This record gives sequence, structure tokens and C-alpha cells, in this order.
Amino acid sequence: MNVRTVCLSILHEGEATGYEIRRSCVDGDCSYFVEASFGSIYPALGKLEADGLVTSRVEQQSGKPAKKVYRITDAGREAFRDALFEPLAEEVFRSPFLLFARYAHLLPASLVESRLRAQLERIREKQRTMQDLVESHGSNAADLWVIRYGLAALQVAEQHLESHMNELIALAAPDATDLKAAE
Repeated sequence: MNVRTVCLSILHEGEATGYEIRRSCVDGDCSYFVEASFGSIYPALGKLEADGLVTSRVEQQSGKPAKKVYRITDAGREAFRDALFEPLAEEVFRSPFLLFARYAHLLPASLVESRLRAQLERIREKQRTMQDLVESHGSNAADLWVIRYGLAALQVAEQHLESHMNELIALAAPDATDLKAAE
């Protein structure tokens, strides 16, 4: 999925500002689908508007700058549905944690253990967030299916970390204090 399609998906659910679309792509429901920056969202919205797939209006705010609110058009709904028929791109998974783990043998065991425990806590926090999503999307079966898929992936990652944490720690270099004690 590209940024254009994600913008249409968010607007398919209701009106939104560019900021709200960005927030949904970073922290919200769409954060698991595609990475989108302000630098990609606003040009996509401009193009969607030029193509007649969305409209916008400016809303004045008391004590704040005016905001631009976008709404999907019927043509935009059709374009979004058509985009869902396109072949899916390969999934992208990038993990700074896995790069760290790959080179654990170069690092002190205490650092490796600390990072593993921090990663485990991040996974658990993501699970709590997704569980909250289950509760807030209780009536939408498709949303629940997607959220449960994400929860299952996180549960597997959590189980792997818990079961194999000591293997990675064992690959790490002894801490400097351990080396001095051995001398």
C-alpha cells in the first residue's frame, strides 16, 4: 500500500486533517500498514484533491491557526476500492533490535540482557495497546481480525524472546567486571 491509498483508507472512515492522518499512521490504527511522514502525506493529499478524489475545507479555530479538513469523494471511494484489487507489495519488516541481536557477541552480556528485557517490555506494551484496540473496535469484525493477527505476531515474538533470551546473552562477551574477577 502506498501513502495515497492509506490516506484514502483513513478518509473512507471519516473526515480528517493532515495531522490526524499522520497521527493515525504513526500511533493509530494505520501504524501497522505503512510508514508515512508529513512530507509524504501532504503531497499525497494535494494530488488526491487535484484528482477529485478528496475535497477539503478550511476550519477556523479560536486561538490557533486554521486547519484544513479532508473528505473523501465518491470517486475517491471507488479509487480506494480499486486500489484494494491491486497486487500486494512484499511486506517490509525492519528492526533495529534484530541488528543489535545479530552483533550481540561483540557486546557485554549485561547490555545484551538489558536490551532484551527492554525489547520484551516494548512488545508487551504494544500488546496492551492492541488489546485496547480490540476493546474499542468490538463491533467491527474485520478490524478485530486484523488486530488479532497483530496480537498473534507479538505473542510469538514475546514467546521467542522469553524462551531464547539466555542463548543470546550466552553469546555476548563477558562484562569487564567478570573478566577482572576471573583474573
